[in-house]
Amino acid sequence: MHASPAIALIAPVPADAPDIAEAVRESILELDPRMPWATADFSSDDAGTWITVSAEALPLGAAFEFVIRAADGALLGLCGLNHIDQDNRRANLGYWVRTTRTGQGVAAAAVRLLVAWAFGHTDLERLEIVPSVLNLRSQRVAEAVGARCEGVQRARLLLHGTFHDAIMFSVVRAG
Repeated sequence: MHASPAIALIAPVPADAPDIAEAVRESILELDPRMPWATADFSSDDAGTWITVSAEALPLGAAFEFVIRAADGALLGLCGLNHIDQDNRRANLGYWVRTTRTGQGVAAAAVRLLVAWAFGHTDLERLEIVPSVLNLRSQRVAEAVGARCEGVQRARLLLHGTFHDAIMFSVVRAG
């Protein structure tokens, strides 16, 4: 577990599936345009599949996924490192926070914890945050955590069959 006074990042376990499914369904209007896996009928079985895949990826160093929990145990969202390029020691850093908890600094706090964890527990050198140019909230999170904006990448993301430009932000190991 990796924690601040307000939140903790915890590796997902099967018992988290109902909470994850509930959070996805609650947040579908915000998630659907940006996360093609998020559907109105996202179920505990869907969440369980993600948890299983995450657990299998962990010992291989292929992904590091976490649930974000409040101090009271409430599930606030998910964050993780995926699309890991081990040859170049870089990874995608992704996050989302359930609708009822957005605008409270949860995403930025989770990203800060995840960056500290990544640089303390892996040999990754570069973490990339790549939101669509339309995803202003995610851009604000990247800016809030001090990620460096490296510019717009044309047609970087394929979302629901349509290519979107994305902004490349990075956090690199201090050194």
